[in-house]
Amino acid sequence: MVADPSAASFRKEIEDLRRQNKKYVYTFGNGRAEGNASMKNLLGGKGSNLAEMNLVGIPVPAGFTITTEVCAQYNAIGHEITQELIKAQVNEAVQFVEQVMGKKYGDPNDPLLLSVRSGARVSMPGMMDTVLNLGLNDEIAESVAKKPGQDRFIWDSYRRLVQMYGNVVMGLKPENKEEEDPFEIEIQKLKKEKGVELDTELTAADLREMVSRFKDLVKRRSGQSFPTDPWEQLWGSAFAVFESWNNERAQVYRNINGIPNDWGTAVNVQAMVFGNLNDNCATGVAFTRNAATGEDLFNGEFLVNAQGEDVVAGTRTPQEISKEGSQRWAKLARVSEEERKEKYPSLEELMPDIYQELLEYETKLENHYKDMQDLEFTVQEGKLWMLQTRSGKRTGTAMVKIAMDMLKEGMIDEKTAVMRVDPIRLDDLLHPVFDDKALEDIEVISRGLPASPGAATGQIVFFADEAMELAENGKEVILVRIETSPEDLKGMNVAKGILTARGGMTSHAAVVARGMGKCCISGAGSIHID
Repeated sequence: MVADPSAASFRKEIEDLRRQNKKYVYTFGNGRAEGNASMKNLLGGKGSNLAEMNLVGIPVPAGFTITTEVCAQYNAIGHEITQELIKAQVNEAVQFVEQVMGKKYGDPNDPLLLSVRSGARVSMPGMMDTVLNLGLNDEIAESVAKKPGQDRFIWDSYRRLVQMYGNVVMGLKPENKEEEDPFEIEIQKLKKEKGVELDTELTAADLREMVSRFKDLVKRRSGQSFPTDPWEQLWGSAFAVFESWNNERAQVYRNINGIPNDWGTAVNVQAMVFGNLNDNCATGVAFTRNAATGEDLFNGEFLVNAQGEDVVAGTRTPQEISKEGSQRWAKLARVSEEERKEKYPSLEELMPDIYQELLEYETKLENHYKDMQDLEFTVQEGKLWMLQTRSGKRTGTAMVKIAMDMLKEGMIDEKTAVMRVDPIRLDDLLHPVFDDKALEDIEVISRGLPASPGAATGQIVFFADEAMELAENGKEVILVRIETSPEDLKGMNVAKGILTARGGMTSHAAVVARGMGKCCISGAGSIHID
């Protein structure tokens, strides 16, 4: 029998790399962390900040970060060798998370579920991929569903996993610009059959049926079955995140923002906490100051019985965190105070203790980082968990005001204040506005939320490539979408303004538009795009 030379070469390459004795995986949890905020180049922005939050006493679900160096290795040597190289360290890290969270990955009785997220050294909101609820399969879902009050939650989590994994790892995306997301088509079909309008109105049995339909869709479109092995799910998702560093939208974002292609991304694996367990749970996004105006006002949005992607995706228009913000929103949306309190209460009113705790953390984090922070959080059964902090994207106007205010407050010195203001963004201060007299004579055809300030006129377009084509021919355009996705980035970049039917002030459209200095109106619910 002749030895396989490729196998011998494979083993030698692994041994050579292992002899370097490098640390590729850094854990965090329970107030301990192997990394810190100074390690952005190695752990990425998200990973280094998750570690830092642990060190300063913020409650963060346990997890670990696979370094940016592994991304470079993956691009150079491929999937198989990379997995062999880091497998032992990943196994140890999962055991650490199991110990901290008191659950076991893949256990049918009390499973630990995991999330996998990207994390470049600078924020690239929505440009790379995320998979939530890893570790579920039919056996585990059936087991958890038998527990009191867990059936709807577990089938909802499972259908989200199949949808995200199918999209991110198995490539089930729209095949052309006119086609909707294939999973969304199935969701709309099922809701129509069941006679409901919202996802939240679907029962546990409906969601179980949705899981079955989603798995059939995966098999039909990809020719492969959805993987039932939790470890296969974890590895598939981690390598898909590395792959997403080189996807088209990430490359476009890097080109627009001058980010080098060779930096790579880290992968953050974290224990899941659940905002979709029941109506005592929630998830949200918050800013320590107003990202559009720079006003020193804590603000943000949340959804009850939801997962974090629901807030930023813009598929549901969320509620405001503070009572003051909620009242401002109601005024813009022409909603009475009575209706607001009954249907759209703020987090401050709905969960006052959680709101006070969130206030404490946002103050602590802004003081610690000495900059305006963009926060993500989840509330599970009365327990607040912080999932992310990062320096928030802001308009040019907000950039100047926040820098000057923090200088006056003694939080930063003059040199830091000057360095905080990007000269290129000063043009934002001169963004167009409507003439007050002209506004007296206009007819309002729709209203939405002022996600990013300014004024814009132009031809309405519905697709990113149409926006680019017209802009190249000298036409001014406004990109109109039900909600934007990262695939719309090229169109958003050339548009004079952006209008969305759904989504709030923290949606993808709002965050990216503010970072670009583009006028954006989100959540204009009266417009219908067929």
